[in-house]
Amino acid sequence: MSNKLFVGNLSFDTTENDLQDAFAAHGTVVEANLMMDRMSGRPRGFGFVTMSSPEEAPKAIDALNGASLGGRNLTVNIARPRQDRPAGGGGGRDFGGRRDRY
Repeated sequence: MSNKLFVGNLSFDTTENDLQDAFAAHGTVVEANLMMDRMSGRPRGFGFVTMSSPEEAPKAIDALNGASLGGRNLTVNIARPRQDRPAGGGGGRDFGGRRDRY
């Protein structure tokens, strides 16, 4: 079992220190990261916590999944590996193959 946990449904006021403190009560926290929006610099409402051992992860899940932090009930589970997404993106407009007209 992995020792990296996904933490969702976080309040936008939650800090990395808040995460660290909440999980430290259930084992040794190696790292706590909040995911931030690139454009606004504001938290996205989820993050990741790495516990020091795979044995501590299920204990933290049992204790904190559904628990309240910052007025919100947390979702805590084992983090899944990031899935590869196709490169590009863009969101450009398709002009039926005619790129010379708008």
